[in-house]
Amino acid sequence: MSSTPSRGMWSSRAGFILAAAGSAVGLGNIWGFPTQVGQGGGATFVVVYLACVFLICAPLMVGEIALGRRTRLSPVGAFAALAPGRRWWLVGALGVAAGVGILSFYSVIAGWAVAYIWFAATGAVSGGPDEIGRFFSEFTGNGVVSLALVVLVIGTTAAVLLGGVRTGIERVTKALMPFLILLLLALALRAVTLPGAGAGLAYYVSPDLSRLADVGVFTSALGQAFFSLSLGMGCILTYGSYLGREDSIAGSALWIVALDTSIALLAGFIIFPVGFSIAGFDPTASGPGLIFTVLPRLFAEMPGGHLFGGAFFLLLSVAAITSTISLLEVPVSHCVDALGWSRTKAVAAVAGAVFVLAVPSALGNGAVAVFTNVPGFGMGFLDLMVAAWNEFALPVGGCLTAIFVGRVWGVDRALEELRAEGAWFPAPAFWTLLIRWACPAAIALVLVAWLAATF
Repeated sequence: MSSTPSRGMWSSRAGFILAAAGSAVGLGNIWGFPTQVGQGGGATFVVVYLACVFLICAPLMVGEIALGRRTRLSPVGAFAALAPGRRWWLVGALGVAAGVGILSFYSVIAGWAVAYIWFAATGAVSGGPDEIGRFFSEFTGNGVVSLALVVLVIGTTAAVLLGGVRTGIERVTKALMPFLILLLLALALRAVTLPGAGAGLAYYVSPDLSRLADVGVFTSALGQAFFSLSLGMGCILTYGSYLGREDSIAGSALWIVALDTSIALLAGFIIFPVGFSIAGFDPTASGPGLIFTVLPRLFAEMPGGHLFGGAFFLLLSVAAITSTISLLEVPVSHCVDALGWSRTKAVAAVAGAVFVLAVPSALGNGAVAVFTNVPGFGMGFLDLMVAAWNEFALPVGGCLTAIFVGRVWGVDRALEELRAEGAWFPAPAFWTLLIRWACPAAIALVLVAWLAATF
C-alpha cells in the first residue's frame, strides 16, 4: 500500500523520531509526570513508571508503528485493512475520538501556559499564596479570555498542519525539539542550585518501598506512561504510516522512548528542587495547584525569577504545541484517508470541531456553573474529560491494540514488517511474549483496578 500525495512521508528517520518524540513530549512530561511523582511517593513512582514504559509501552509502540507503516493508513483504515470484514476498525475509531477528545481539553491548559509566559515575565503573578491563587481563579474564570487562548492554540496547530507532513509537522518539530531540550537543561541546572534544592532531590531519588503495595501507584504510572508516550490515541500509528520501509522501527521506537522518558525525568529535576525551595511546599499538590499557583510564588521571590518563570512557561508552551500537532493530525489523517478530503479541508473541519468540543472545558473553571461542576459527576467538565480519555480510553485502546498485533494480525506478520529491508530487531521472542501476553494482561489488570477504585 502506498501513501497518497495528501498524506505525505517523512524526509528522514531523524525527522520521524523528532516528530514522534515531540508528540510524546508535552504537558504529560512537564506537568503530569512531576505531579504523579509527588502523589505516588517520589522515587517509588519513578521506578514503577520506568517498568511500565519499557515492559509495556515500548513493545506496544513498536506494534503501533508497524501497523501504521504496513498499511500506510490512519488508525481506522489500518485496523480495517488488516482485519477486513471484522469490527476491529472500532479500535482505530477509538483512537481518532481520543485525539479529538484529548485535544479539546489539552488546548485549554496549553492556552493557560501561553498566557503565563507573559504573566510570569512581567511580574503580574505576585504576592502571597492567597493572592496568587485568587489571580489564577480569576484568570481561568474569565470565559472570553480562555476561549481566545483556545483559538490561539488550535489556530497555531492548524497552521502547522496545513504545511503537510514534511514542510509543516516535520520542519516545525525539528526546530522546536532541540530548543525545548536546551531550555529544559538550562532550567534544571538553575533549579538544582537553589536554596533547599537538596531536599527536593532527595525526595525525587529516594524510593519509599512501602508504596509498592498501593495499587494506585501502578494505575497512575501506567496511565501516565500511556498519555506521555501518546499510545492508544492513534498518534504513533499515524506517524508510523509516514515512515519509510528502509527505516528501523525498533531503533526509532527506542529513540522516541528514551527522549520522552529523559525529558520527563529532567522535568522532575526542575519541579522538585524549585518546589522544595518554597516554605510549606506540598509535593502531593496536583494540577493547577502545582504549576500555576505554587511555582509562580518562587518565581516572584527569587533573583531573576521573572526571567526564570517566563522561560519555564515558554518551555511548557513549546512542549504543549508539539503534542497538539500530533493530536490534531490523527483525525485530519483519518479525514484524508477515509473521506478523500484535501488536507486543507480536513484541517479546517477538524479544528472547528475541536474548538466546539473545547468550549465546555474552557468555561468549566468558574465561568459557567454547569460546566464548573457537572451535575451527577461532582467535577468540572475539564476534569471529566481527563478521566474519560486519559485514564480509561487510552488504556482500553492500548490493550486492544496489543491483542490485535499479537493475535489478530499475528506476531509473524508483525515481525516481517519489523525486519523489513533487513532492519535491526533484537530479542523477537521476548517482544512476542510481551505483546501477546504481558502487555494486554498488565493493562487489563490495571484497568480493572482503576474501575474498582473509581466506582
